[in-house]
Amino acid sequence: MTPTHITPGDITGLVLAGGRGSRMGGTDKGLQNFHGTPMALHTLLRLQMQQGGWVGPTLVNANRHLGAYEAFGSPVWPDTLPDYAGPLAGFMTGLSHAETPWMLTVPCDTPRFPLDLAERMAQALMREGAEMAMAAAREEDGQLRCQPVFCLLSTDLLPSLTAFIESGGRKIDRWTGQHRTVLVPFDLPGDDPRAFFNANTLPELQTLERA
Repeated sequence: MTPTHITPGDITGLVLAGGRGSRMGGTDKGLQNFHGTPMALHTLLRLQMQQGGWVGPTLVNANRHLGAYEAFGSPVWPDTLPDYAGPLAGFMTGLSHAETPWMLTVPCDTPRFPLDLAERMAQALMREGAEMAMAAAREEDGQLRCQPVFCLLSTDLLPSLTAFIESGGRKIDRWTGQHRTVLVPFDLPGDDPRAFFNANTLPELQTLERA
């Protein structure tokens, strides 16, 4: 499908909080506090605060402590695949439950992502006639790299993703490479250079808090 128009509210926001948290000692990353608020709740609120009202409904993908996530006030859906199958399993879960034409995914461990993320992704996607948009940001080594879990995509892609996963596919880039994708750089003057830093460990989380 070639997109022609996306309007504010056409996008469902999905918080990805279904990982094992292996590098954080197996703890549930989304429930670790960031400035006194669970990271997943902080992320959810940041989705709901997107400039221009681009994000409408919000969902959470989580695989444990579902009651704690449900207390955040948005519907919570676990993976349909067993054994923490990775981000694409979360994508598939979100696409299965989104009731808007578009879905924006964000991970729970990157709590400083931009408040204009949805707007800039939507504008780039419309401009390029793409099926999905992914954020790109400069990392600590100065290189501009794709951030594939920050993804705005058409909900019409659910059959494609389902077929990919059922064939044994798990890598994001293998699937996204099958579709028209635009990279959206977030390295303009005024952009927060730490916006896409993620907290995989407790020390990294503490560093983000101090920043």
